[in-house]
Amino acid sequence: MTTSTLHDHRFETLNCCVFIPTYNNQKTLDRVIKGVLEYTDRIIIINDGATDDTATILEKYQGELTIITFSENKGKGMALREGFKQANLLGYEYMITIDSDGQHFPSDLPIFLDELEKKDIDSSLLLIGSRNMDDPSVPGKSSFGNKFSNFWYYIETGIKLKDTQSGYRLYPIKEISELKLFTTKFELEIEVIVKLAWRNVEVRNIPVAVLYDETERVSHFRPFKDFTRISILNTWLVTLTLFFYLPKRLISRIKKKGFKKYWRENVLRSDDPPIKKASAIALGLFIGISPLWGFHTILVLSLAVLFKLNRAIAFLFSNISLPPFIPFVIYGSYQIGAMAMGKEMDATLNIEDIKSGTDIFKSFGQYVLGSFILATLVSLISGFVSYLYFSSRKSKRSAIDA
Repeated sequence: MTTSTLHDHRFETLNCCVFIPTYNNQKTLDRVIKGVLEYTDRIIIINDGATDDTATILEKYQGELTIITFSENKGKGMALREGFKQANLLGYEYMITIDSDGQHFPSDLPIFLDELEKKDIDSSLLLIGSRNMDDPSVPGKSSFGNKFSNFWYYIETGIKLKDTQSGYRLYPIKEISELKLFTTKFELEIEVIVKLAWRNVEVRNIPVAVLYDETERVSHFRPFKDFTRISILNTWLVTLTLFFYLPKRLISRIKKKGFKKYWRENVLRSDDPPIKKASAIALGLFIGISPLWGFHTILVLSLAVLFKLNRAIAFLFSNISLPPFIPFVIYGSYQIGAMAMGKEMDATLNIEDIKSGTDIFKSFGQYVLGSFILATLVSLISGFVSYLYFSSRKSKRSAIDA
């Protein structure tokens, strides 16, 4: 069995194809196609409205490969969408994308297959080729853009990757066909990998080689326009993360492990020092008691990220504002506000009649003032007690280890 036959059999067994989007890459396109053909002929090519000799180059592959031509340039996002659609129609489960500008090496295709063969049969996988961004040939703007993208991807998914911008990827087609995608340009690559992570698809990097030959390579990335579009997308994705997906993920983890196990593993056994754990608890309680209803989740998670505190702990304790506790929080805030303003406490206030904040807003200012005072007192006391507790546990553990 020859090498090409061997790998083509692997592509067939894994139900995988290769996708090549191209736009005005006449210098490198033919070389890329021939390189991929050494491994498989399960290839889908999108000619994204090229105005150079791309059409002529592709003529000799008509009938051998799946080739689709756009009458005008629509952008990489639309080319990818069409690639996903065609792969799904042809019954493929996975699709490896490789750029046509020559920066990727077809010889790295078996690396993707190796990882695909290792995955659990019931799991889904998204692989992103990780380039050596410290290579002298890598343009500085590419290195900066990648670090920028990696940071926001971590915020949005909690997954740390070394490279989120490489176009050399393996996509799970079934899961992508179930996504609602809105973007159409370069930013679609970010939208897809974030939304797949939200669906619990395993996302990770694998090392690949890269070549930036400025004499051949044609980049279609428009720094201002595309960076602006990517920034707008990240703003929207971060908003969704803070309001919905991050709380959902944390709650899911707590439910999956059970509260006792989660507390034991993620709080007591956290590697954070006592001061960090206590600060996360104090932050969670302060935000949870504060009168900033509707913004508790986004505030506590944003501040936990800003101050590098344990997000899980902070979020857990911010849930002191869950419905069963709300009447007590509002009642205490109202009474403390009365004391702070020199008024008499209304001891006759029936806590069973408190359904929402509006039920006791006899004095809005009194409630807000009392709420912040209560939040400050509870967070300071709880933070101090928590610090003593965690420090004591750490000392006992150190003594046992010694």
